[in-house]
Amino acid sequence: MTEQRLVLVVEDESQMLRFLRASLSSHGFRLLEATSAAEAIAEATTHAPELVLLDLGLPDLDGIELTKKMREWTRVPIIVISARGREEDKIKALDAGADDYLTKPFGVGELLARMRVALRHADQAGLSADARVLEFDGLTLDLEHRRVTRDGSDVHLTPIEYKLLVLLARNAGKVLTHGHILKEVWGPAYVGQTHYVRVRMAELRRKVERDPARPKLLMTEPGIGYRLRVQAPVH
Repeated sequence: MTEQRLVLVVEDESQMLRFLRASLSSHGFRLLEATSAAEAIAEATTHAPELVLLDLGLPDLDGIELTKKMREWTRVPIIVISARGREEDKIKALDAGADDYLTKPFGVGELLARMRVALRHADQAGLSADARVLEFDGLTLDLEHRRVTRDGSDVHLTPIEYKLLVLLARNAGKVLTHGHILKEVWGPAYVGQTHYVRVRMAELRRKVERDPARPKLLMTEPGIGYRLRVQAPVH
């Protein structure tokens, strides 16, 4: 029997909390529950959950501020679940340190898929924090030798393309905003120049995707940024 994963649900709406409790428990997750930011911090520090589902509209502190506080001391995956669907809110949450963002209402299947990806990414990061080779569905990054191959063939990247691909690979499964990518790859002075990212991503897809017109690895999050997709385990 697979070991149950411990999930902290931070949600003050009773109907949504009941829905999450029933849905996740029936799929084998163990739950911690918090209805405020203060309770969430107490639960997270006491029980060390493996994943956090976080509503933004908490009574004592906005969820974005709670994310910032948690990121000061933990790298636990945080998936925001919120009725706020504006791109601005998503970007703020992701820039604050959230790993993913799901807009209410959502289906159980989509939530479980996002959770599997976040947990898998966390597992891989924990096992291979010092790994020198990263592999994604035929794409291999040899960090020690700065070599990239696709299905065994060398891929020749510019320094910027390589830096961009490594950033996405080290954060595989996580949405990276345009602002975060620009700051990490080009530097703080370039934040706001989103066309830089679009142009380089198009070139990167042309070189590493089997079918650049239908990318399977380098995925666009419209209006927000990009993620390198990792396949969730099949159950």
